[in-house]
This record gives sequence, C-alpha cells and structure tokens, in this order.
Amino acid sequence: MSSQTAKNDKEGFLHRLVSGDSRAFADFVSKYQQEVFLCCRTLGLNNDESEDVASEAFMAAYRGIKKFAGRSKLNTWLWKITYNKAMNCLREKIRRQNLQLKLQSDYIENSSKTTFAENGEFVWNSVRKLPADQALAILLFYRQEKSIKEIADIMQKNQNTVKINLFRGREKLKELLADKVREY
Repeated sequence: MSSQTAKNDKEGFLHRLVSGDSRAFADFVSKYQQEVFLCCRTLGLNNDESEDVASEAFMAAYRGIKKFAGRSKLNTWLWKITYNKAMNCLREKIRRQNLQLKLQSDYIENSSKTTFAENGEFVWNSVRKLPADQALAILLFYRQEKSIKEIADIMQKNQNTVKINLFRGREKLKELLADKVREY
C-alpha cells in the first residue's frame, strides 16, 4: 500500500470517527484497548481500576473526537487522555486511602524464573516498581516506540524532563534487575 493510500485510509477513518460512525469507534476501541489498559497498569492501577479508567478514557475520546485537531497522532492523543484519567484516579485513590502508591506486583513472587525469562514479564514487572513518570516514560519509549516528543505530549512534560525520567528509570531498573538476578 502506498503512503498516499495509507494517509487517505487514516483520514477516512478519522472522518468516520468524527462523524460519529459507531463501527469506526468500535474498531478504534478494539485497536487500542490493550495499550490503554497497559498504560493504566503501568501507572499502578489494579485491574478493576484500569478497566474503569480505560472506559472513562474511551468515553472521553468519543465525546472529544470532534475537537481532535490532528496536531499529534490519534493514539498519542488517546494516550494523553488515558494518562490524565489514570493520574486523576491515582490522586483520588491517594486522597481516599491516604496511602502512597504501591507499584509492586505480587506476580513476581508467585511466578517461576523461567516464565519471566521467556516472556519478558520479569523486566516489565520490575518497570512497575519505578515511580509512575519513569515507568510510563520507559513503557512508551521501549514498548510503544514513541518518540521523546510524543512522550512529552502525552505526559504534559517538556522533552528534557522526559529524557531525565528515561535516564533515571533505566538506572533504577538496572538496580532492580540486578537485585532480582541475585535473588535467583
């Protein structure tokens, strides 16, 4: 498919979304629901909270699609909505429970070493232990292959802050992984 054809397909899809085509929106949800859920989990939300926030994010996208200006990619715009909804959920959770975020998964203690090594979950579970901004920056950069600029747009931070979060996250991740390797 030529780049012009792909561009026309994207524009047609966006036009269908903006015009309220329910099938186009169902395709949009289907395409991005795993990414949205993963973003929520990476930020420290449990499965139920992640599902709630994902629903809120898609509803906000549905209500706001007519305002989408196209200054970023559609999935970057959705990540930004998701990030904001997830951070609101986390702030409310902290206020309600007066507890600090706990980004540690029980999965590590209950899983075998080989499972981690085989599917990479060992690393991604360690990423969840990082502070939220560092974890999200690493997830977006390495797993979602977003650019520094796209990450900055999603997180509403400047590009230097994103670079610092990536650097600090990588350094902390090295420590976490080294500690886990020594345990095994």
